[in-house]
Amino acid sequence: MIGLIILSPVFLIVAIAIKLDDGGPVFYDQIRVGRNGKKFKMFKFRSMRVNAEDEIEKLQKHSEVDGAMFKMRNDPRVTRVGKFIRKTSIDEFPQLINVLIGQMSVVGPRPPLPREVKNYTEYDKQRLYVKPGCTGLWQVTARNSVGFQEMVNIDLDYIQNRSIWLDLKIIFKTIKVIFVPNEAY
Repeated sequence: MIGLIILSPVFLIVAIAIKLDDGGPVFYDQIRVGRNGKKFKMFKFRSMRVNAEDEIEKLQKHSEVDGAMFKMRNDPRVTRVGKFIRKTSIDEFPQLINVLIGQMSVVGPRPPLPREVKNYTEYDKQRLYVKPGCTGLWQVTARNSVGFQEMVNIDLDYIQNRSIWLDLKIIFKTIKVIFVPNEAY
């Protein structure tokens, strides 16, 4: 709740920028898979064109990440404002609402899409043993510089070694990423 209050001026500025950029909705919600495979609606600032999901099949062959995840460095669906809020991870701020509701924690593995989980092996499904997070070890270390399997390994390393101290370290690294962006796209 405190994070939402502190970040409310940022929410306002980003909302205005998104509206001025293309006039579409400010927020984007998407069904994600959380702890124990439970589905929930995750909130983000919209960083892509309206109806961007309709274009995913056409772009799938351009994915730069192997495995069950889709990532594309110069994704044509990303808006001008979207490029900035993605690079600084500001697009993730509305997930604090998911934390407040109890669907996510601040730190944990990224919640995958249902279509990604369909391609998970039993090993990959271990990511779903804990509550997903707004930020995590993968996001503050490797981000988009590793493939899907390495991301899973980093998430499982976090799950096995999680502690309040590790979470605090990840939170501070996340704050740094906002001001000194890493490989986000």
